[in-house]
Amino acid sequence: MSDGRPTGDEGFPPDTGPDPSPLNYPPWWVYHGDGRTLAARDLDDVLMGPPPWRTFDGSPLQERPAQDEAETTRRIGPPRREGDPPRPVDVAEADMVNAALYLRRPLLITGRPGTGKSSLAYRVARELRLGRVLRWPITTRTTLRSGLYEYDAIGRAQDAATQRAAAESEAGPGAGRPGIGDYIRLGPLGTALLPYRLPRVLLIDELDKSDIDLPNDLLNIIEEGEFDIPELVRIASREPEAEVLTADPGATARVTGGRIRCRAFPLILITSNGEKEFPPALLRRCLRLELPPPDLEQLAAMVAARFGRRAGDRGQELVRLFVARSAREGGMSADQLLNSVHLATSDLFESDEHWERLVDALWRSLDTTRP
Repeated sequence: MSDGRPTGDEGFPPDTGPDPSPLNYPPWWVYHGDGRTLAARDLDDVLMGPPPWRTFDGSPLQERPAQDEAETTRRIGPPRREGDPPRPVDVAEADMVNAALYLRRPLLITGRPGTGKSSLAYRVARELRLGRVLRWPITTRTTLRSGLYEYDAIGRAQDAATQRAAAESEAGPGAGRPGIGDYIRLGPLGTALLPYRLPRVLLIDELDKSDIDLPNDLLNIIEEGEFDIPELVRIASREPEAEVLTADPGATARVTGGRIRCRAFPLILITSNGEKEFPPALLRRCLRLELPPPDLEQLAAMVAARFGRRAGDRGQELVRLFVARSAREGGMSADQLLNSVHLATSDLFESDEHWERLVDALWRSLDTTRP
């Protein structure tokens, strides 16, 4: 059985040089946040073991999925190339991401919309070669079970009836019935808790949009790192192992005894726009990071990562104007800057009064309390 180690490229970008000198970064950091991918073979080569109270032993070991580079590039831009300047390092961000990795604890990230909370998950996954990011977007109707798994009982009953009718008319009684695993699909949280050798990256996006129960419902899962699928537990004596679908496209996983238990606790990044307070019991189980609005250097690096040489002087000038306007009016998002740079660096726009009116429309404050 495979141990989940990489067997080839697996869709990961190439190494972009050795890790920075310990003189530049604390020696305990494994995530630097500068865009350079981990030079070691994988995270296991540099990350120490978990605390005794955060050790898990799930099995059977699952295959690690490949990096979804197309999705990551869409979210944060293409990989850093050799010779490109490193991304500005946010020390507080790197401290807390590394602490979450070492302590096997979720990281609760708060900040205004557009400060880069969600993109952090993709930057960590790319830099540490942790494969495809699992994303669980939260709404007022989201339940814990939807994040863990879904069971299509109606579909199974319909397929069973169809096959039974076909068997009686053609092949006689007792012809094949659909397996229960074909009708169970793990959600993003359930997939992240599968027993991988290296942690999956799970983005729980905008938990503050949930109803009042979901933060409390998460407590036991975060603490225990395991859950049961009752539909499989009930038949475990007859079918001790089932193969179910996962949240990764086209992927399946083997589940033994109806229970899923992690081995490497996932790196769970929970984002919040600060629209509601979370229960103290959840805060106790999470590390916390407050992301301020990006400064001029960070925005310039973001534009460079997205547009490369195409941004040119015009893109950098827009960055300076955006920072000045944001400081004056507040409540602006980096997405608004990226939209304007995309238009300004195309061949169809010119700097005239029409462009100035469009920039005014694109750069409206998101602060609903302003007149």
